Amino acid sequence: MAAGGVAGGKTVAAQRRAWICFEDEAGQTLRPPKARTWGRRGITPVVPVSGKGSGRVSIAGLTCYKPGRRPRLIYRTITHRGRKGERRSFAETDYIALLDAAHQQLGGPIVLVWDNLNTHTSAAMRQLIAGRDWLTVIRLPAYAPDLNPTEGVWSHLKRSIGNLAVTGVDHLLAIIKNRLKRIQYRPDLLDSFLAHTGLTLEPGST
Repeated sequence: MAAGGVAGGKTVAAQRRAWICFEDEAGQTLRPPKARTWGRRGITPVVPVSGKGSGRVSIAGLTCYKPGRRPRLIYRTITHRGRKGERRSFAETDYIALLDAAHQQLGGPIVLVWDNLNTHTSAAMRQLIAGRDWLTVIRLPAYAPDLNPTEGVWSHLKRSIGNLAVTGVDHLLAIIKNRLKRIQYRPDLLDSFLAHTGLTLEPGST
């Protein structure tokens, strides 16, 4: 693994026999992302969108890697229904719940690699991290999404739901969970997301 502090994550992970988990967030509204499709020459295909209702699905995901082990995708979702006073993003307690679940599922220490989002660096988050001796945090360099394999998950997800019109936020959530479950069962795909960053996990490699 290379790129400054991220390189240090590989050393720490090797020393602690830990998983390296890359975290990132994404969101999707009821309006589908645009995607390429087939159509008759000279006629642009149109996907009807009702425009009724409101809502958004937020996702926080971890792509988790360890030499000799199958890569894992672990995620949590929050459904926003446009209600008054509703929080529109993940809170510190949401992130730590995701990390606690990952620790339980992976069965070992975690080296967490994530960006400098204000919720990631808040005093509350630092306190929650300090109370978990199995968790080590590495910060990504500023403006470096190309070093995060979880970005590949979001790109693949959005392509899979391109031009798909949903009937409501619950329908959207069901489709997102279905698509993410497919990715969870494809370790080759998760490995390709890591390879696309140019990072490696083996000791002594870059």
